[in-house]
Amino acid sequence: MLNIIIFGAPGSGKGTQSDLIKQNYNLAHISTGDVLRQEMKNETELGKTAKGFIEKGQLVPDDLICDMLDHTLDTLEEAKGVIFDGFPRTIPQAEALEKILVKHGMDEPILFDLQAADEVLIKRLLERGKISGRSDDNEETIQARLKVYYAQTAPLAAYYQAKGKRIVIEDAGSIPAIFELIKEEINKMNNEPNS
Repeated sequence: MLNIIIFGAPGSGKGTQSDLIKQNYNLAHISTGDVLRQEMKNETELGKTAKGFIEKGQLVPDDLICDMLDHTLDTLEEAKGVIFDGFPRTIPQAEALEKILVKHGMDEPILFDLQAADEVLIKRLLERGKISGRSDDNEETIQARLKVYYAQTAPLAAYYQAKGKRIVIEDAGSIPAIFELIKEEINKMNNEPNS
């Protein structure tokens, strides 16, 4: 079973590449943001608890996110693995995820680290903001999000590197070119020829 953490700074293309991997390899795509919204929409106990934190402007605690992921993994059928998008963001979350995967008899995840220079990330996010109208895609907020990423999330790269579970994907300039690099790595793991 192929379990992938799609990882990188804001604007690195995590969502776009996750969609391509999902379509090509029959993997389930778990975005913690989507899981949270679904649990709240369905008014589950977990969703109601999470909503209480969100309405107070607080982060949803790790244990609650992990319970939601555990619940989501219980519902998966037919998938050949999972793409984790937006989780883990910290080393304690990574350790918790490993426990959840062991519980479900699933393999340890491989971290695909999507690399791009800050100026490229900022340009992409500003473009996305123009197209999507996302209020958080403005220069000031983008700079703040990048600072948080480097301070809190980037250390995960070294954590997975030390475990031999990190694959660096350099920015190849275009979405298809980046996906080709990802496919090469997945095919190596699956012992398949590149197609």
